[in-house]
Amino acid sequence: MSSNLSDISHDQLAVRRQKLADLRAKDMDPFRADFQPKHFSAEAVAAFSPEAEAEAQPVVSVAGRLMVIRKMGKAQFVKIQDQAGIIQIYVRLDGIGEESYADFKKLDLGDIIGVEGQLFQTKTGEISIRASRYVLLSKALRPLPEKFHGLTDVEQKYRQRHLDLTINQESRTRFFDRSRIVSGIRRFLEKRQFFEVETPIFQNIAGGAAAKPFVTHHNTLDRDFFMRISLELYLKRLLVGGFDRVFEIGRNFRNEGVSRRHNPEFTMLEAYQTYSDYRGMMELVQSLIRYLVTDVLEGREIKMPDGEVIDFLGEWREARYKDLVCEKLEDPDWFSRPKEEKLAKAKELGLDVQPDWEDYEVSNEVFGKLIEPGLVQPTFVTHLPKELCPLAKITRGDDSTIDVFELCIGGMEVAPAYSEQNDPDVQREMFEKQAGEETQSIDEDFLETLEYGMPPAGGIGIGIDRLVILLTEAENIRDVILYPQLRS
Repeated sequence: MSSNLSDISHDQLAVRRQKLADLRAKDMDPFRADFQPKHFSAEAVAAFSPEAEAEAQPVVSVAGRLMVIRKMGKAQFVKIQDQAGIIQIYVRLDGIGEESYADFKKLDLGDIIGVEGQLFQTKTGEISIRASRYVLLSKALRPLPEKFHGLTDVEQKYRQRHLDLTINQESRTRFFDRSRIVSGIRRFLEKRQFFEVETPIFQNIAGGAAAKPFVTHHNTLDRDFFMRISLELYLKRLLVGGFDRVFEIGRNFRNEGVSRRHNPEFTMLEAYQTYSDYRGMMELVQSLIRYLVTDVLEGREIKMPDGEVIDFLGEWREARYKDLVCEKLEDPDWFSRPKEEKLAKAKELGLDVQPDWEDYEVSNEVFGKLIEPGLVQPTFVTHLPKELCPLAKITRGDDSTIDVFELCIGGMEVAPAYSEQNDPDVQREMFEKQAGEETQSIDEDFLETLEYGMPPAGGIGIGIDRLVILLTEAENIRDVILYPQLRS
């Protein structure tokens, strides 16, 4: 059977539609059936008591999609799947009655049924339900993809996620894990007295990051807005307003490229804590990720594709950005060399650099392409060039760098964090240098807010999608987003 719905034969659809018509002719409409399950499959299995006699085992009721049907004359073993897993059902003619059993034999894979019955254990040790009643709750008019071949087209998995989740246990587990990870983040931060907030998605100015925004038009207000590229500036306004610990988990939108690590719509966690700094954020993110690995994912071993195990519980490395670049290039004087020499060396190393790039952009290409992919074990890369972020404090004693870190794990950046800039005059100067001639892109309202006084603070951003890629050993960001954007 093909996994492509357009390849499903007319006969397959016709047979199932005829079965539906036969049911309706008997005044049975499966789309209006009434059944309220009292258990998920895992709860039903857990209710079995090995010590109890057979007749004393509990009666349970479950509902789910038919995934396996094994016919044995006057009895059938079937398996149904719900969000908690799969449970086996034993259906006998003398258990549910002759007429009901005749209808049951006409069911198809993919149909959704409700079942009530007593638990028992088969000779092979599988906890099952001996059905005393069943109800057809939804007739599947299209067959599922073949079990052992599934969705063979990778892109089809993303376009028809409902089928991927139905037949692919790895995908189901990954998205359940994503939900647990996000819930765990909330619990962790709330225990540390952070307040969760929501800030606008439509913004007057695309601020808080250097990225190309999406533009949309508000008809009633008759004006254009930018879909936010960052959560940062509104959260910092809340620090001025008296929120000492605040976080948001929300969507950002960047009208840029798509890759295995980038999606135009992505989920970010940003958290800000007053009277802290980038080193306070080091402790925060290290404790958070360790909590997710040990408690939420129950100590699961996280591996890279080559089998290397990531040691989250050991010592996390700390290294300065400039030291890593100089070490990689075997050139202690790299940052004092003219741009022309840097461009020549970068091209010699096979990097795609352009003559009009700034010095720091050339160095950052070296870092991004030659260094970051090799940072598999948790590494705090600190003191980045100040040009990379105008929102952080400049390092005392080195006005070419800022008090920030990028946490790299698994060969990718997972979380940047700053000692937040709270001097309104320095902030204006940094914005103006970043904006160049585009002074209209400077957020004057935010600068005015800073003039009321923002406490010193540490701030961090964590890409939820990338974190889930890491913790679930996914290969592509599309594997951790339920419905990624795709070409037509």
